[in-house]
Amino acid sequence: MTYFNRYTQQIETEAIYGEGFLRWAYENPLGRVVTSLFIKRSFFSRWYGWRMNKAASKAKIAPFIAQYGTDTTEMAQAPESFANFNAFFSRKLKPSARPIAAAEDAIIFPADGRHFAIPDISTNDGIFIKGIHFDLKALLKDDALAARFAKGSLLISRLCPVDYHRFHFPFDGVPGQTQSLAGPLYSVNPIALRQRPTLLWENERYLTELGTQRLGSVLLLEVGATCVGTVVLTHAADSPAKKGAEKGYFLFGGSCFITLFEPGKMRFADDLLKHSAEGREVYAKMGDVAGSAELQPASVRRPQAA
Repeated sequence: MTYFNRYTQQIETEAIYGEGFLRWAYENPLGRVVTSLFIKRSFFSRWYGWRMNKAASKAKIAPFIAQYGTDTTEMAQAPESFANFNAFFSRKLKPSARPIAAAEDAIIFPADGRHFAIPDISTNDGIFIKGIHFDLKALLKDDALAARFAKGSLLISRLCPVDYHRFHFPFDGVPGQTQSLAGPLYSVNPIALRQRPTLLWENERYLTELGTQRLGSVLLLEVGATCVGTVVLTHAADSPAKKGAEKGYFLFGGSCFITLFEPGKMRFADDLLKHSAEGREVYAKMGDVAGSAELQPASVRRPQAA
């Protein structure tokens, strides 16, 4: 379970939160049965989210910080001030902690995490596992929309429990109404993804179309996962959003954010292209450069009515 760290320029091994349980749930035959019957169900995640909202969960904060080396200097408030673990988990950061790439053509990562790029969905030979092609029709549940983006570019941003869990707009634009797409809640950790990459378009997810001047329409999807108590959207629909503005946040659990671009509208950063081609994710933070946009003038494309 390795990834390329953009900041250390090293290939590193991921520390997986709850690895023992996850290996049992996704690699053990009995665990797979339990996952299918219970763990993937929404009631399990609602129950776990409820636990993380209880005052008693505050006791988990200090051990979590110590075990995973969370940088408390980035936080907008002190660790001891959080009322429960979910409040800590969905914490805000100081603005200086995540500078936004200022270049006009810069498209930023929408979240902290490990990122995987597909430059052309139609020619990709597999997502994490060769032969498992990304199913846009299943992801979007809209044949016409899937056809528009069939030759587009796709960015998967996978957030681990140890990451900052607020997500942001990758480019200036106007978001439309968010559509909820029902599904189960499998984990999106690397153990589960290697066993079942299809969960990225099976899990419960939320779809927003962002109308932009430079990129046409950009599709933004928050993907739910096991133990993600809630996806909270904080930016109002039809209200202009600047690049880097907060769109919302995940409560407890590893989560995923998918960004879809129209064909020919963006080029991914070189390190992202290189490592994704080798089946490896790149660790980078929200606000850093994911790629660049074409700068020919274009009219704003408004999200289409449902």
